[in-house]
Amino acid sequence: MTPVAVSDAGPLIHLAEIDSIELLSTFDTLLVPETVYEEVDVGGVPDGVADLSYELVEADESRVRTEELDAGECAAIAVAKERGVVLLTDDLAARETASDAGVEVRGSIGVIALGYSRGLLDRDEAASRMRALQRETSLFVTEAVVERGIQMLDEQ
Repeated sequence: MTPVAVSDAGPLIHLAEIDSIELLSTFDTLLVPETVYEEVDVGGVPDGVADLSYELVEADESRVRTEELDAGECAAIAVAKERGVVLLTDDLAARETASDAGVEVRGSIGVIALGYSRGLLDRDEAASRMRALQRETSLFVTEAVVERGIQMLDEQ
């Protein structure tokens, strides 16, 4: 069984930028807080989001308030904590806040690795998409993080 996940804007945007948004379908249920959808909508909903199966959910982002995070990140963490589901985020501060709250976190690289483990991608395609996240998207990710993601593929 693949877990339920809640996404903030990052993975929706970054996976769409490399034509990999379909990998979010690896989750049995994908939750998107309304606040996150509104954030994504401001820049234009990425291609492929309409083809995803996801559930828009309400969230009380005031339950997770920190100056380092925006409302969408707070909403996604609140949903993840409340429902005990995986948080999808590429934001370091959001990852740290969620981890401190006991929430399991995956980023876009982790979503690609999950797609590989489920047989949706072969190793070379998964590695190529991880590298594309660094080269072709608005996501800031270091070479070391990409290489660690590729190493995770080899360990599966």
